[in-house]
Amino acid sequence: MDFTDVSLTALRVFRAVAEQGTFTAAAQALGYTQSAVSRQIASIERAAGAELLERRREGVRVTAAGRVVMRHATVVLEEIDAAARELSGRPEEGGTVRLGWVPTAGTTLVPQALAALRRSDPGVRVTSREGGTATLARALRAGGIDLALLSSAPPFRAPDTESPPLVLQTLTERALCLAVPAAHPLARGEYVDVADLRGQRWIAGPSAGADRLMGVWPGLDERPEIAHTARDWLAKLHLVAAGGGLTTVSPAMAAAAPPGVRVLPVRGGPQEVRRLLLARLPQPPTEPVRRLAAALRAAAVAEANSCPQDGR
Repeated sequence: MDFTDVSLTALRVFRAVAEQGTFTAAAQALGYTQSAVSRQIASIERAAGAELLERRREGVRVTAAGRVVMRHATVVLEEIDAAARELSGRPEEGGTVRLGWVPTAGTTLVPQALAALRRSDPGVRVTSREGGTATLARALRAGGIDLALLSSAPPFRAPDTESPPLVLQTLTERALCLAVPAAHPLARGEYVDVADLRGQRWIAGPSAGADRLMGVWPGLDERPEIAHTARDWLAKLHLVAAGGGLTTVSPAMAAAAPPGVRVLPVRGGPQEVRRLLLARLPQPPTEPVRRLAAALRAAAVAEANSCPQDGR
C-alpha cells in the first residue's frame, strides 16, 4: 500500500489515538466504535510499513516512526482545516494558536487572558479545549495543541518522561482550599482546621484512574465518605451549596463559587500545594504562540495569591 493513499480519516484517527492515549478514549472522542479506530490505525501502519504506536497495558505510546507521521499529519490536517475556514469566509490574519487547559485554569485565568489578547492582538485566533494533564501532555507531543496549562502536585515532576522534555514554566503555586456549605459549622471561621476534616462527607471526582479521589483533602487519615461524585467543578460547587458535602478547590475557583459556598484555607497540617504550569514543545514558538503565552503569564500575575473570602 502506498502511503499517499492514506485517508484524512485515518490521519485524524491516528492523531486522536496519539493524543488520548488509548483506542477506547479516541473512539469516544471521535464518536467511532473501537473496532473502526483499530481498522484505521491498521491501515495507516500498513501504508507506513512500520509500527506507529507501541501497545502497552496502560495505553499506547507513539513510536519514532509515529512521530514522523504525526508531524506531517498535523501539517496536512491544519491546512485542510484552514482551507475550510477560508472557504467559509473566516480567513486568519494573525495566525491560530491551539490551547489546552486543565479545568481549574478555565474558571478565570483563561477567559481573562483571551479577553486581554483580543484587545491587544485581535488578529490572533485562539482555539482551546479542556483536558487532564496527562491527556494534554500527549496532545502537545502529538501536535494537536501548541500550548497547555497543566496541573502539578507534590512531589513536583514533569508531566511525562518522553524526550525531548517539555518546556515548563510555573505560572502559579498555591495551597489548596476547601469549599464548605455556608450553613456548615466549619464555615463559621476564617479557616478550617485539618483535624476537623475527619468524619466529613465529600464530593469527589469520578472513580477512575489518578482522579479517583479528586476533591477529598489529600492525606486524610481515614477512608473518606464519598457522598457525591461529579466531573464538573461547577457541579461540585453547587452540590456544596446544597449541603451535599465538602470539596477541595483551587483558590482560583473562589470567584466561581455560587451563593451558599465559602472557600476557606486549611490550617493545622502540611499545606497541599498545587502548581499551574505553562507547557510547550522545545522548538521556538511562533509569534502568535508567544503573544498568547504572554497574555497567560500576565493573567496569572493578576490573580490573587491566596484564597479569597467571600463572606457568605
